[in-house]
Amino acid sequence: MTTRRLHLDTFTLWFEAPFVMALRLHEMQMAALTGKSQDSTEINRMVSEKIAATAESAMAVNMALWRAGFDNAVRMMTGGGASFGLGGTAIAAAALKPYGKRVRGNARRLSRKSS
Repeated sequence: MTTRRLHLDTFTLWFEAPFVMALRLHEMQMAALTGKSQDSTEINRMVSEKIAATAESAMAVNMALWRAGFDNAVRMMTGGGASFGLGGTAIAAAALKPYGKRVRGNARRLSRKSS
């Protein structure tokens, strides 16, 4: 992944996460104002998605770290020098990807629901 793509993914997540939060808060507020009992499905979904995204992100970061370390070891064993800068973008992208995927899905789902 390029640094430019990582910047774009980070900006998209930075923009869409508050949007999803606002849509969810709006749903909760409308339920409270109309006297409907609070639908626990969305609340349960919020919590379970965060737990799943955190676990997926941790696994992806560990794999990216392992891959960067392995590539560095092979590079040094074949006579190349250690490269300390490689892998940082891939590790950051691996950390953000699970969150971005869920936030984009929620933004689509919740914006369709409110339309």
